[in-house]
Amino acid sequence: MNRYRWRTFALELVMVAVAAVIGFPVYVLVNLALRAPSDTHSPIEPTTSPTLSNFTEAWQQAGLGGALVNSALVTAVSVVVVLAVSSLAAYPLARITAPWSRGTFLLVMLGLVLPFQLAALPLYQTMRDLGLLGSVWALVLFYSGLQVPFTTFLYVGFLRSLPREFEDAAAIDGCAPVQVFRYVVFPMLKPVTLTALVLNAVAVWNDFFTPLLYLSGGTQQTVPVALAGFFGQYVSDWNLVFAALLISIIPVLAVYFALQRSIINGFAGGLKG
Repeated sequence: MNRYRWRTFALELVMVAVAAVIGFPVYVLVNLALRAPSDTHSPIEPTTSPTLSNFTEAWQQAGLGGALVNSALVTAVSVVVVLAVSSLAAYPLARITAPWSRGTFLLVMLGLVLPFQLAALPLYQTMRDLGLLGSVWALVLFYSGLQVPFTTFLYVGFLRSLPREFEDAAAIDGCAPVQVFRYVVFPMLKPVTLTALVLNAVAVWNDFFTPLLYLSGGTQQTVPVALAGFFGQYVSDWNLVFAALLISIIPVLAVYFALQRSIINGFAGGLKG
């Protein structure tokens, strides 16, 4: 049996301190979101008369209903497209050792080096010519291209660590390359797929600049843009802002808690690979 030592006690103190540092902003967020605007006490002081009216007012003023639907649609479609394209592209890049494969991989990796701001103006003009400005499909098209290099990089690194025996056995049994990927390789990619899913979903959901650029002047908006509407030049109603922030966090937390075990296992397996 492992004895309880002073090092264990010190480690527990450090973990409690880290949890307090992380949890304190969350406490302030929830505390002020439940506080009436007329209550001017310190943000640290617990709210004695909590109210839910801030959530109702924030929902109505910011149009969070439509914003949440738009953000969920953009995030879901973009992530599915990115995972499908990246996994299919990574398989031949990881398995084929021809010179063109390495050159193609380096070409794809240029997307990690070059900042997308360099192409902001040409992409905006392209979206305008396609008639997609003001539409959430412009965001789907943008994110589907932006996130592919990074996700392909994750898949290629993971695929190179997998043994090829199962693929060779499936090929000997008569499976075509597409069938080998679908029935043999892709199930083994579950850890890195979950890792890529979380990283891409968070990046797309929290992005502010791109929706502001492509949806400006239209009636559609995403959650970050809707939240920005609460901020005035000189004054802000922080109770409503924090209430809106909590509303925007709920979908992400719901997905995380529903898939908590799979996400943690996916991070562990995906990062290890």
